[in-house]
Amino acid sequence: MTVERPLTVDSAGYRLAGTLALPDGPGPHPAALLLPSFGATDRDGDLRHLPLGIQRQLAAALAGAGIASLRYDRRGVGGSTGEFLRTGFHDNVDDAAAVFAALRADPAVNGGRLFLVGHGEGALTSIALAARGVPVAGLVLLAAPGRTGAEGARWQAARLVPTLPAPVRLLLRLYRTDPVAKVSRSHERILATTGDVARIDGQRLNARWFREFLRYDPRPDLARVHAPILALTGDKDIQTDPQDLPVLAAHAGGPAQIGVLPEVTHVLRRQPGPPSMRAYRDEAKRPLDPSVVRPVVSWLAAHRAERTRDGDGRPRRTGRLPG
Repeated sequence: MTVERPLTVDSAGYRLAGTLALPDGPGPHPAALLLPSFGATDRDGDLRHLPLGIQRQLAAALAGAGIASLRYDRRGVGGSTGEFLRTGFHDNVDDAAAVFAALRADPAVNGGRLFLVGHGEGALTSIALAARGVPVAGLVLLAAPGRTGAEGARWQAARLVPTLPAPVRLLLRLYRTDPVAKVSRSHERILATTGDVARIDGQRLNARWFREFLRYDPRPDLARVHAPILALTGDKDIQTDPQDLPVLAAHAGGPAQIGVLPEVTHVLRRQPGPPSMRAYRDEAKRPLDPSVVRPVVSWLAAHRAERTRDGDGRPRRTGRLPG
């Protein structure tokens, strides 16, 4: 039976509300900090109009394997104070650092066996946080970009075009609109802003977050991460390029395992047929695909009491998951 209790953390004057999930049995337990993808996500990984439940489901699966976890609401979401639209990418890393410190200090948790499990932006947050030198036993990176945010966004724009409805694609051709060039122009306008919030193409957005995200390159930070890494991306992901997986492994400062998950999308569900973000709402009604949950749980279980370096002191070699 999983026991869940609330945990509140102070970060830069804001109150972050979270849930600590503890497995059955005596502690202290190995534990994972669960970090969500982009957007105004709550502790469970739910958006207002898209209840994905990614972190909630991962927490339940980890508890079943004897691993505790902590998940929390972003600033300005759920029980957390602050304003989401004025929170930068690096603010999110600062918040994760504060929550990580609180998790490490909890008496129910083994502070020497802590992991970071991030999805999408949460994977980048994990990399940036680990690069600061926090005592982490390993990282699980789900749908992690391996290049700058600007490069990834242009790739995503190109991948989204074939998934658009036929009338929309026809209009793009008629008006000779290049979606990738349009995205690049929007990036230039965002990077030229100086405030926290800006209106771009009629939409009010978090300009500070976008500026920091577009410029952030995970590769230098990866080189500073010597803890073992598991990186998984679905081959139906049209928001993160699965071809970034070898890039992540090549730049990691320690041992890395990578795996491409067949038929799995960015929201970590299986999707038959051509990939499309329009299917996310239906996918959200189903649980996370076992091809995601199983390797995450088994990898964490294998590493929760394992040394991160070989007996001769050298990092273990990079590998791929079987199959």
